Amino acid sequence: MRGPVRAQGGKTTVVPSVVLAALLMAAAGSAQTASLPLNVTQAELDARGIGANWPSYNGDYTGRRFSSLTQITPTNVANLRAQWVFHSDTAGTLEVTPVVVNGVMYVTASNDAYALDATSGEVLWHYSRPVSPGLVDDASGHISRGVALWGNRLYMETDNAHLLCLDARSGHLIWDVAYAAWNKNYGGTSAPLVVHGKVLVGTSGGDDGVRGFIAAFDAETGALVWRRWTIPGPGEPGSSSWPGESYLHGGGTAWMPGTYDPELNTLYWGTGNAGPDYDRSVRPGDDLYTASLLALDADTGRLKWYFQFTPHDVYDFDGEETPVLIDGDYQGQPHKLLIEANRNGFIYVLDRSNGRFLSARRFAQRLNWATGIDAQGRPIFTNVQPSASGTLTCPGDAGATNWFSPSWNESTGLFYFMELDECTVNIVMPEKFAEGKTFYATGSRQEPHGQSRKLLVAFDQKTGKIVWNYPQAGDGQSWGGVMSTAAGLVFFADDVGFFEAVDGKSGKSLWHFNTGQSFHASPMSYAVDGRQYVAIASGSDLFSFALP
Repeated sequence: MRGPVRAQGGKTTVVPSVVLAALLMAAAGSAQTASLPLNVTQAELDARGIGANWPSYNGDYTGRRFSSLTQITPTNVANLRAQWVFHSDTAGTLEVTPVVVNGVMYVTASNDAYALDATSGEVLWHYSRPVSPGLVDDASGHISRGVALWGNRLYMETDNAHLLCLDARSGHLIWDVAYAAWNKNYGGTSAPLVVHGKVLVGTSGGDDGVRGFIAAFDAETGALVWRRWTIPGPGEPGSSSWPGESYLHGGGTAWMPGTYDPELNTLYWGTGNAGPDYDRSVRPGDDLYTASLLALDADTGRLKWYFQFTPHDVYDFDGEETPVLIDGDYQGQPHKLLIEANRNGFIYVLDRSNGRFLSARRFAQRLNWATGIDAQGRPIFTNVQPSASGTLTCPGDAGATNWFSPSWNESTGLFYFMELDECTVNIVMPEKFAEGKTFYATGSRQEPHGQSRKLLVAFDQKTGKIVWNYPQAGDGQSWGGVMSTAAGLVFFADDVGFFEAVDGKSGKSLWHFNTGQSFHASPMSYAVDGRQYVAIASGSDLFSFALP
């Protein structure tokens, strides 16, 4: 077995088989795994709690990014040291969260995939595929946020919305499915999610005049199992907001992975903004199901319920933020809860078994588009709307938070997330859809003499109160997320290129490391041979840390 090996437009480079076997043995700590470094089962994916392995984008289906590992503690975290750095020369900026199983790490960079020795960063295999020319907006950045694993297969999305299935032992391409080939404004930027033999994907392009959907493909064959459109067609429930053919360009894309409750067999998936972004005149009403959370039957894609965070969104307030699943008390009664810090500036708590609205709490430092949330969970709007001359809007078009990961810690009972304190001037100028162009109609500019900053926020859902926040130095440019551990640590990407750890109870800073680059990714943790590591991508590099 020697590389390179070519297959259907991609190239896999592998090390010689003897060397690969040795590397896999070293990575997994056992000769038994040399020929089969992983076999990810549904039982492992269903498990709540993340230990030595981090088998999916958020670690587990709950989206909590809560690691049960405790080797790194508040008392020794100051001794944390970088162990290795992996550099990608195929991506401008990495947005990937690594996945680790049995000592092997899987990462993506643009349309490339890598298997790495998780203890050293050494490349075990590399699948290479050229980036796609002529893409629009986010897709033109060739962003990839990671992979999904199932059995001994690896799944990833490409920049032009193809779903690839690779052999995770070798990097060889097994199949390639184009799942949004009929409109070149579609793209793929997410990590897939695998549930019961189905690979779930969505697309980017909500700012570019596409019709959003979530699709499930058979993990063995790549055949389409179901597709759930997020913009209803003529005559379907919720279609009154979409006159004529406007539904074909209504946005509502699903450009981040969702979460899943195995007991309820329910997927929870966020949808993006309505399209065109700022021109409300062509899409009256609530614009279902944009800026929403959809609860879907995992077997069929049937819509069980939905909750719309921002009806008739004219602020670019995507609902793509991670819907985090926790079981806990609400007003003294046990509930299956869902908590989300939304881009619109409010934290929501829902009953995930039926979608019932329980509470909302403003967290945004500055917020002028609404005065609050009513008893049904709908915003109480002000008259702040985009205008031809420009309207100051708070939060701004990037939202009070965004796609970067939050974390809920069962040890501290707190929910952690990154807040962006920023306003923008939003402008409307009607335009017609054109393939190959954006469909914002028109956009925004920075607040004159305004300031932007990031804050790490700790929220107690039992009391509905912000427990503490930790303001960052910098000008609000970090797009890094949060991960917490059972030892009471919160790891996050700060706003000036430092990877940092704080005490989860107090927010006190305990350790930091200067990567020298900006963050567009979220952290994770794993263990090999009993040694805990913490990893995060920064710039075009991936860093892994451990105690000496």
